[in-house]
Amino acid sequence: MSHPASSSFAAALSAPSDFSAPETVLWPDPVRRAAFDAWLAPLVAQHQLQPSSLRAASADASFRRYLRIDTATPGISHIVMDAPPDKENCQPFVQVQALMQQAGLNVPQILAWDEPHGFMLLTDLGPQTVIEKLDPESPQDAYAWYQQATDVLLQWQLASRPGVLPVYDEAMLRRELALFPEWYVAKHRGITLDAAQQAVLDHAFNRIVANNLAVPSVFVHRDFMARNLMAPAQPGAALGVLDFQDAVYGPITYDIASLMRDAFISWDENFVIDITVRYWEKARKAGLVGAQSASGWGADFGEFYRSVEWMGLQRHLKVAGIFARLTLRDGKPKYLADTPRFLHYIRTTTDRYRELGPLCKLIDQIEGTQTAMGYAFGRV
Repeated sequence: MSHPASSSFAAALSAPSDFSAPETVLWPDPVRRAAFDAWLAPLVAQHQLQPSSLRAASADASFRRYLRIDTATPGISHIVMDAPPDKENCQPFVQVQALMQQAGLNVPQILAWDEPHGFMLLTDLGPQTVIEKLDPESPQDAYAWYQQATDVLLQWQLASRPGVLPVYDEAMLRRELALFPEWYVAKHRGITLDAAQQAVLDHAFNRIVANNLAVPSVFVHRDFMARNLMAPAQPGAALGVLDFQDAVYGPITYDIASLMRDAFISWDENFVIDITVRYWEKARKAGLVGAQSASGWGADFGEFYRSVEWMGLQRHLKVAGIFARLTLRDGKPKYLADTPRFLHYIRTTTDRYRELGPLCKLIDQIEGTQTAMGYAFGRV
């Protein structure tokens, strides 16, 4: 689509050799800034960009960052991904974007990509994430958002096929779990586990891995939560999906666990079960789980919910390790502020299932807390 350029926009085009990113966007590496300027300059005319509007859009837990840049069309902006190639590989993003687009999901379109330098120009799905629309005290208002989210999730899962994405196998599960003792326990808490404690952890990890490997596999977003879903700018439009570059082929329970046991917002157990059971019903009807599925697995909701919780336990042990690593290695301490939330998820699940009781006690030892007696199902 082409639009007539404004006079100021045309003036910017008249001297492309003088183009440079505005000072409000910081570039610690002048060589990388020069590479960015050189990449963006020819795109200004092609996409009617307004370089002076370049500004931060959002940060990322990884080494990539996102910038927003306006176009000559009022209300239309694009997103610039800045992903240093020595730290981030954009190939998975490109691959998964194509898969999601083929599945009919609302994902950013790739307008330009400088693979050697790790710069990408994307369409902008809007300024507001779903999590910004939510209030934990008003689950009734969140209900429609989560119903939409599970519809998007099912659409993604129905496009699944093996041999396309990396397999979320035992090796990957164990690598993720290992982040907890390495980064959270040893480096963040400064605790060295004794032989008995290590045995408890190893036994629990073996059970968690075995349980999660028994679940049927589908396409997994791997960070499917309200923070990575964009509220549509137009009524009736589909939710936008972001941050999908780590997608794998793995347990069907992972993304629903990620959505409902969110690392950044908590819900009452009744709300979690309500949304999860409705997702399960839709997944059964679609033939992803239950008697009509290829595996026959997940015909009973109790069995399904137990597996969702065990998958969530895997995720939150991993997240504890990742958030500690972000603080200690990457200098991003803000993530550890949410530690109480996902440690609460860990304790809730380990306290609920008898075979995970020793792990629950170990978590209490690590945190220096006492196990509450008389825990009741349904309490969060």
